[in-house]
Amino acid sequence: MRQRKSARLLVLDPDGCVLLFRFVHKAGALAGQDYWATPGGGIEEDETFHDAAIRELREETGLIRDALGEPVANREFDLQLPDGEYVSSFEKYYLVRSDGTALSRLEWTPHEAEVIADHRWWSRDELMHTTEIVWPEQILQMLTTAASR
Repeated sequence: MRQRKSARLLVLDPDGCVLLFRFVHKAGALAGQDYWATPGGGIEEDETFHDAAIRELREETGLIRDALGEPVANREFDLQLPDGEYVSSFEKYYLVRSDGTALSRLEWTPHEAEVIADHRWWSRDELMHTTEIVWPEQILQMLTTAASR
């Protein structure tokens, strides 16, 4: 199984709420799946996790950063991609503090525009009590670890 490396982002607003995108797949291998997940994506050829995190942050949120701190968490699991391929996914999570809640979709790919149905800034209490599917499943622990750094 091919390994897919990804950089993901825990973006916090001034109130400490974390940004999640709602993904709704209407076609392809993931048709019918509906879940919330952090911004981020796959590493491109000859790109580091850190560089991918900065690029994904800009592309998916419009937030510009020259540098990010060290990753605050890792996650490894098997994943099915929209084209149906199964991969071994390895993700590194980076903490980003935002000055506000405004986002830009200007650099979204056509696929992102198709599957990202909404975004929302979630409080820890909302995450703790939601019945929605949220990825990563250990996001509360990641946020607690990140806050202690």
